[in-house]
Amino acid sequence: MRKLFAPLVAACVSTGAHAQQAGDNVLSLGWFHIAPQYSSDPLTTHVAPMPINGPLGLPSSFTSAGTGLTVSNANTLGLTFSHFFTDHIALTTLGGVPPEFRIGGFGVIQPPGPGGALGQENLSAPSNNPLVGRVRQWTAGAMLQYFFNNAEAKFRPFLGVGITYSWFNSFRLNPYFSQSLNENLGSILAAGAGKPGPTSISAKSSSSWTPIFNIGASYALTKHWQVNASVSYMPLKTYAETDIKAADGTLLAVSKAKLKADPIITFVAVSYRF
Repeated sequence: MRKLFAPLVAACVSTGAHAQQAGDNVLSLGWFHIAPQYSSDPLTTHVAPMPINGPLGLPSSFTSAGTGLTVSNANTLGLTFSHFFTDHIALTTLGGVPPEFRIGGFGVIQPPGPGGALGQENLSAPSNNPLVGRVRQWTAGAMLQYFFNNAEAKFRPFLGVGITYSWFNSFRLNPYFSQSLNENLGSILAAGAGKPGPTSISAKSSSSWTPIFNIGASYALTKHWQVNASVSYMPLKTYAETDIKAADGTLLAVSKAKLKADPIITFVAVSYRF
């Protein structure tokens, strides 16, 4: 009996591998929680040349001290795909539903000196916030990950590092903010440029390449199914911009600030190995 059981036990041990090994592919579906650790430079406003600049001493650009931007947390569905080149090294691509953020503001935009008579915009006003009710972030990226423990271990911690590319669209401005900015600054600038009438407000952010750093662990439930969790950090920065244009499309002013989002990203997922 002992001779019969020994090969059986050995067979169970050798075929009981549940974790990842060279040649495996792993598809993970889960939840991303994105928590920006944001900071912002003061907003700098660039004003187009116009007749009123000289008489009022309005500079071509000015920085409004005490102003800045904020950004909300976000949650979204995440999808990753990993291919194991060896038992320990995998390449993971990142994807999912693009998250939506809200951008807020604080402080007062006002030209210095006599130019301050043109008007001001209080970004801290409750009706103005959030300045942008929705902006969508798209991110494409890949990481090299190193998995600890042997390929047969159920529990495998890992470290990763990679690169991402992020861009932004679907800006939805707060209509109260747009109206206030038009009334307090836009209409005056339009009249000063000799283009009286309604003005329009738009927003955009710059795209950027950003490194990503990752730590986490996976736990095998069966031969094919596992759960995993990770935390990532992206030192992401973007230049957020608000434009004021005359009715004919002439650019009257641009307010811009560097926003360091620096999100910490939590990912909890169920994975299938094949």
